[in-house]
Amino acid sequence: MKIRTVRPEDSDLLIKMLKQLDTETSFMMYEPGERTSTADDMKHRIEHWESSGSLFLLLENEGDLAGFLSASRGEPKRIRHSAYLVIGILKDYRGRGYGTMLFEEMEKWAKESGITRLELTVVSENEQARHLYEKMGFVIEGKKERSMIVDGTAVDEFYMAKLL
Repeated sequence: MKIRTVRPEDSDLLIKMLKQLDTETSFMMYEPGERTSTADDMKHRIEHWESSGSLFLLLENEGDLAGFLSASRGEPKRIRHSAYLVIGILKDYRGRGYGTMLFEEMEKWAKESGITRLELTVVSENEQARHLYEKMGFVIEGKKERSMIVDGTAVDEFYMAKLL
């Protein structure tokens, strides 16, 4: 298993993995079939991540993508010290420590890049993810009540953050 930064030529594989994640969990933002990005759209997003000072890590297994962690850095000066995180790992690779590895790699980058605040949201029922975030030092700062409708049911999310 290898962790590396995303490259524009990863756009096809990245879309494929994201669409698979959409079908494997109801804890991500998109529903199955809702993601409409093309490879060209994704290539432009990757180029924007690179130019904005943000980070996008891939978890790669023998040429296939197994997961990702993105850290979108704030662009205005007042929030340039913070990064909003999103992580997703395919079902077959969960529970093996890869999430911890992605977070550790991201934190090295954050410290080198002057990031002092990491933020994320997590569906309140997603205990496995919340456990990972708490293990990595994140704390709940608040609750977004009924923030999403999943399978016809309103669900809450927790705001979580870690100060570096």
